[in-house]
Amino acid sequence: MSAKKKILFTSLGLLTSGAAAGAYLLDKSVLASELTLHPPNIPFFHKGLTHTFDHASLRRGFEVYKQVCAACHSLEYMAFRELVNVTHTEKEMKAIAAEYEIQDGPNQNGEMFMRPGRLSDKFPSPYPNDEAAKVANNGALPPDLSYVVLGRHGQEDYVYALLLGYTEPPAGFKLQEGLYYNPYFTGQAIGMGQALYDGTIEYEDGTPATASQMAKDVCTFLRFTSEIKHDERKSMVIKSLIIGTLGTIMLFLVFKRYEMSLKTRKLFLRPKS
Repeated sequence: MSAKKKILFTSLGLLTSGAAAGAYLLDKSVLASELTLHPPNIPFFHKGLTHTFDHASLRRGFEVYKQVCAACHSLEYMAFRELVNVTHTEKEMKAIAAEYEIQDGPNQNGEMFMRPGRLSDKFPSPYPNDEAAKVANNGALPPDLSYVVLGRHGQEDYVYALLLGYTEPPAGFKLQEGLYYNPYFTGQAIGMGQALYDGTIEYEDGTPATASQMAKDVCTFLRFTSEIKHDERKSMVIKSLIIGTLGTIMLFLVFKRYEMSLKTRKLFLRPKS
């Protein structure tokens, strides 16, 4: 390589490295200016490469959502039937769905009417419309929780840290009326007050309902609502790896046998008589 080309490639390398370093530092400065605390890595069971959801935790997480979160947050992209044989049996889920009043119609008279929920229905919103939700929450619209885990940086780790991250603001931090201090929320001032306290609900399976246990269970449940095919996806990946590994071994053995037959083959040249 000529001296000119060496100088050119060296200059390009230095410029690329400098640009990458500048972008990294700029990104860090932006995050620092937001004063947002990044959530720690929480060892949820389903994070394991071969681990599926803990269904006992999913059932408890549904209890937390139903008794605490559902008062403000909707789950409008989730149908009751999608929890059958996941958190509850079909009979249990039919009974839970029937507790909800679902608007249907029009009937023969052209009027809308209310009826008990069915397995095919989606979870109804706690508010009739977005404006009513804002009025009830000091102008803030509570987000729908169907895909909230996938829509947040840190995913279930962020939601877990947020639920347990309420604390007193530091000295000099001005907090507007109606807001609460949470270092994991962007801007650190959040309109949702702390919802989970030790003993807020009672689990039907007798598990102690500490704040951390409820946060862990509801985050597991919300991970499921965000990724219903989670277990099936992992199962397919594992099956593909097993089949691929076995196939590779078989191909290697076949190739080895064929190659050995070629290497050990002897050729004899017979002169013409």
